Amino acid sequence: MTIGGQAVIEGVMMRSKTRTAVAVRLPTGKIKLQRHPNSRVPKIFQLVFLRGIAGLWYMLHDGMKALVWSSNQQLEEKEQLTMKELVLTIAGSLLMAVLLFVVVPFFSVHWLGVEGLWFSILDGLLRVVLFLGYLLIIAQMKDVKTLFEYHGAEHKTIYCYEAGKQVTLQNVRSFPRQHRRCGTSFLFLVLLISIFVFSFITGPWWVRLGGRILLLPVVAGLGYEVIKLADKYQKNIILRTLVAPGLWLQDITTKEPSNRQMEVAMKALEGVVK
Repeated sequence: MTIGGQAVIEGVMMRSKTRTAVAVRLPTGKIKLQRHPNSRVPKIFQLVFLRGIAGLWYMLHDGMKALVWSSNQQLEEKEQLTMKELVLTIAGSLLMAVLLFVVVPFFSVHWLGVEGLWFSILDGLLRVVLFLGYLLIIAQMKDVKTLFEYHGAEHKTIYCYEAGKQVTLQNVRSFPRQHRRCGTSFLFLVLLISIFVFSFITGPWWVRLGGRILLLPVVAGLGYEVIKLADKYQKNIILRTLVAPGLWLQDITTKEPSNRQMEVAMKALEGVVK
């Protein structure tokens, strides 16, 4: 059974094909677990390529819900976030991502007066630079460092489970923090693929910019399929080369977790495999 997941506030979310579980460490020190069945995905979105687009939506939707729930476990009842605030947060996050990683690079290169293939290359490289800079900046924040430690705990726990080992602290600790199916690898791969895909968009500036925004789901679908293939054919040199930069980036987005953090990840895993 394939397991995915992400770090949340003081915890970890784990997701299988049928169930999602979120485990968090409460201020009291105890671990709280939330489990629920996944929404049924229409059959058309289970097809190759389309499943990547659907997967991206569910990753954003379920990921934000898990983040809000985990955050609320650390707050007093009167301070907790509502569903309306969740929707606004998701919309705001998507808007900021498009502005920072699509609009800003586009107009920066457009201002330089570059055209043709070089426009697409410079536009894509600037997106990569902005992405790296963003990760390096937020990695210095205390709360984000803790989040990255839980991210490392999530990867180690999944690796241990996939290796067929008994999921114990000692075994989990022995596995690496980097994982091929990580969202960091996926996002970086999307940035690389976008350079190739966007190079085919020609016309006035508003057509090229609009095309970049509209084709984001297409690029995400392609990235998802490459990640799936790279995980299945781990000895293929071409696929290994494509996912290698994403694995290197995980040195930033994952940190070595404590035993207490790995216990939370193990509890989340237990919530989807039992």
